[in-house]
Amino acid sequence: MTYSDYLQLDNILNSQHRLSDHHDEMLFIIIHQSSELWMKLILHELYAAIGCIRENDLEPAFKMLSRVSRIQQQLIQSWDVLSTLTPAEYMQFRDKLGYSSGFQSYQNRLIEFALGLKTPHILSVYKHQPELHEQLQRAIHEPSIYDVSIQALAARGLSIDKACLERDWSQDYQPNASVEAAWLTVYRDVNQYWDLYELAEKLVDIEGRQQQWRYHHMLTVERIIGHKQGTGGSSGVTYLKRVLDHRFFPELWSLRTAL
Repeated sequence: MTYSDYLQLDNILNSQHRLSDHHDEMLFIIIHQSSELWMKLILHELYAAIGCIRENDLEPAFKMLSRVSRIQQQLIQSWDVLSTLTPAEYMQFRDKLGYSSGFQSYQNRLIEFALGLKTPHILSVYKHQPELHEQLQRAIHEPSIYDVSIQALAARGLSIDKACLERDWSQDYQPNASVEAAWLTVYRDVNQYWDLYELAEKLVDIEGRQQQWRYHHMLTVERIIGHKQGTGGSSGVTYLKRVLDHRFFPELWSLRTAL
């Protein structure tokens, strides 16, 4: 077996097919393909971390979550490369994309579901792909990493409202006073709850990087197409600005004011 055989480089390196003759379409394709590979690894790590936390085996999850935040940094930096594409250059091949759009990235949706952003209406985007639609349906009904972290708080004897522990996982998480109180207990007694404290900080790292990724995404899109509608029909920059206000783990941020 050779290096090329092991990595199946022929398949990977022969998967960049430009639909135009424009030089910069290669940049556009490779940035998005490599981002999807990094997202695949994020999901691999997130799902494993969720499994560890559900089994009350927190320490292995710390390494996995640290890796996720490092991968996110790679994704953030990829926007710097894509931003070398100017508006005039992009307009030379944008029409070749048809209705395809990064908004349709199912791996990005799976990451959002795993982090706790549940948007059932978005599933309609994938109805024409039955197997993928079913996969997303299953994923949206699974507890997020924050849900299992809240369950870990309860398992350690911290008081959590029953409604948080037995809620409909397919719905977006809403802040809860009992969850903030539990995290405050953890932060006020780090020695007793060091593992839960470490888990919380790993989650904060991931949310911080996710917000940076969103922000750089928005800036790059605005830089290249301004406020035009996205190729897939989304509102483009307007939508990207709106999601910047969303918090995945709200109590981990609000407790900082209360602490």
